[in-house]
Amino acid sequence: MTTEESDGATKYHNMDFNYDNDDDYQQHQSPTNNNNSSSSGGAPTIRPAALETEAATDNNNPRAAPTSKLSELSLPKKKSSILGASSNLVNSIVGAGIIGIPYALRMSGLWAGVLLLLLVAVLTDKSLRLLIEQASFHPKLHHLPIHTFEDLASYPYGKFGSAFVLFNMFIMAYGAMVAYLLIIKDTVPTVLGYQHGENLLERNLILIITSLFIMVPLSMQRDMASLSCTSAISVTADMILVVFVAVFSPVSETVEENGGFGSVLRNDGINNTLFVGLGILSTAMACQHSAFIVANSLENKTAKRWSWVTKQSIGLSAVLCAILGISGYLGFLGETQGDVLNNFPLGTVQADGARILLAFTMFFTYPMESFVARHVLIMLIHNGDMDARGGCTLENESRVEEEELGDEVGDGDDLTVSTSRSIIEGGGLLCMNRRQTWTLLVYLSTLLPALIFSDIGPVLSLTGAIGGGCIAYIGPGLVYLGVNGEDFLNSVLGRLERWRGTKTVNSGGGGGVTEEDLPVDGDASLEIDASTSIDAYERIVSGSKPLWYYLGLFPIWCAIANRGATHLKKKTDAAFAVTGVSAESAPGDRSLLLPPPTKRDYSIAMFFVCFGVVSAIAGVMSNLYVQWNNLDEVDYGDGN
Repeated sequence: MTTEESDGATKYHNMDFNYDNDDDYQQHQSPTNNNNSSSSGGAPTIRPAALETEAATDNNNPRAAPTSKLSELSLPKKKSSILGASSNLVNSIVGAGIIGIPYALRMSGLWAGVLLLLLVAVLTDKSLRLLIEQASFHPKLHHLPIHTFEDLASYPYGKFGSAFVLFNMFIMAYGAMVAYLLIIKDTVPTVLGYQHGENLLERNLILIITSLFIMVPLSMQRDMASLSCTSAISVTADMILVVFVAVFSPVSETVEENGGFGSVLRNDGINNTLFVGLGILSTAMACQHSAFIVANSLENKTAKRWSWVTKQSIGLSAVLCAILGISGYLGFLGETQGDVLNNFPLGTVQADGARILLAFTMFFTYPMESFVARHVLIMLIHNGDMDARGGCTLENESRVEEEELGDEVGDGDDLTVSTSRSIIEGGGLLCMNRRQTWTLLVYLSTLLPALIFSDIGPVLSLTGAIGGGCIAYIGPGLVYLGVNGEDFLNSVLGRLERWRGTKTVNSGGGGGVTEEDLPVDGDASLEIDASTSIDAYERIVSGSKPLWYYLGLFPIWCAIANRGATHLKKKTDAAFAVTGVSAESAPGDRSLLLPPPTKRDYSIAMFFVCFGVVSAIAGVMSNLYVQWNNLDEVDYGDGN
C-alpha cells in the first residue's frame, strides 16, 4: 500500500460518518485526534479507536479496500452463541412486561388482546431482522461502520435520525428499569411478610438494599455477553413463573362465577381502553433498543444466524406471554392488577415461590436495560467513548488520550496505534471509571421514582405508547424507507410514468411520454433506469398523479424517501471520497447481501410507520382517559 493510500485509510479511521454536519457536509474529526505532530512531551498523535481499519493488499487492485476491525473497547470483547444471544434477547423481552400481560388483556379485551399480542410479536420479529439486515448486509451500507440503531438512522436522516432513536431508546429503557424496581418493591417485601400497600418505609429500604447489592454489580459489566448465564437463569425463572400462574390462577372458579367460558368470550371482545393494552404489549415485546447490542455479541453474525435468534426469542416470548396473560386474566377478570401476582393471596408457599421467581427475573433483567440507557447517555455526552480513552498504561503509567495501546505504526511523532493490549479505563468520578459512573447515575435516577410510585400499570403503558411506538414501529419503518429511498422513488416513478403515458395515449395527446418510454406492457412494477433516479422525486411531484397516489399517502412517503436517499448519498459519497472504497469494491462475500426490495417490503415499512403513529397517539390519549377516570383502580380492592 502506498503512502497516499495509507493516509486515506487513516483519515477513514478519524472520520465520523454518522455525525457529520448535515449543512456544510464537513468531516467530523474526533476531539482526541490532534493532527499537529508537536504534541507535548513528544507524545504520538493517536486516532480514535471506535473503528480500526486495515488496508487489504490486493495485487490486482492497487487501492485495496480497508476492512473493518472493531476496537476491543468499543464493541463486545466476548461473543455469544445462538443460544446465548437468544437467551439475552428473551431476557430483554420477558422482563417487567410479561407480568403485566393479564392487565393488558383486561384493558384491551380478551379477544382483542390476544390478536394484538400476535400482531406485535410478528412485527417485532420483522423489525429486528430488518434493522440488523439493513445495517450489516445492505448493498450500500455493508462496508460502513454501522453498529448501533442510531448509527443506522443517521445515514438516511442525519442527526435528527440519531436523536430520534436515542431519545426513544432511553424512554424504553428508563421506563422498563423503573417498572423492574417497582416489581422488586412489590415482591420481595411481600415474601418477607410486609403487606402490599403498607409498610412503605420497610419496602423502600428492602428495595434499596437488594437492588444496590444485586442489580448494580451486574449492571457494571461491560459486555452483554457477560450476562448470558444470568439471562439463562432469568428465562428459566420466567418459564416456571408462567407455569405457576397457569396452574394456580383460579380460572375455573372465576369463569363459572361470570356465567361460564362462553359468556366471558361473548362479553369480553374489545374495550375502549384498547390502546392502553397495546402500550403494555409493546413494552413487553419491544427489544429493538437492545437488538444491536445482542446482535453485536453474536458469534459469526450472518442474516441467517440472526434470523434464528429472533425467531427463537420472539416465538418463545410470545408463547410465554400468551399463556401467562390468558390464564392470569381469566383467573381474576375485572380485578386483574398491573402486577398479577398481587392478586394472589399472601402467605401461601406457591404464591411466595412465584414472587421469588419474579424477583430473580427482575434482578437479572434490569442490567439489560441499564446497558441500553448507559449506551444512550455515553453516545450523547461522550460521543460513544464508554472507556474514556484515558488511563494508566500498564508499562509506564502515563496518561494517553486513547482507550488502547498497541504496536506503533509510523515514523517520528505522527504515529498511529493499533490494537494489541488494553489499558486501564478512566474518565469517571471518585474511584470509578466512566462506565461505572454512568451505571450508578442511571440506577439512582430510576430508583427515585420507584421509591415514590407503586403502580406499574401506567408506567408500562406509557412507556410502550411513546417509546415502544417510536422505537419498535416508526423507527424501523422510516429507516427502511430512507435507506431504500432511491429504489422506492424509482418504483413509484415507474408506476406514475406508466399511468401518465397511458393517460396521454388514451387522450390522443402528442408529446410527453410515449409508449416506447413506458415499462414493458403488463409489468407495472418495472422501475425507471437507475441513471435517471437522481431527479426521480422532482419528476414525481411535477406531473399529474392518480387518486391512489394521494389515498396511499405517497406524498409523505416520497418526501421521506427523498430525504433519506439524498442524505444517504452524501454519507456514502463522503466515505468514498476519503477511502476510495465503494460498496461495490469493498471486500466480503456478496452472496450474503440483501436482494433488491420489493413492493411487499415497502408496504410493510409504511404499515410500520402508520401503526406506530396511531398506537403512540391513541396510547397516550387512552392513558390520560384511564387515569382521569380512575379506570385502572376501580377493582383493586382486596386483591391480597
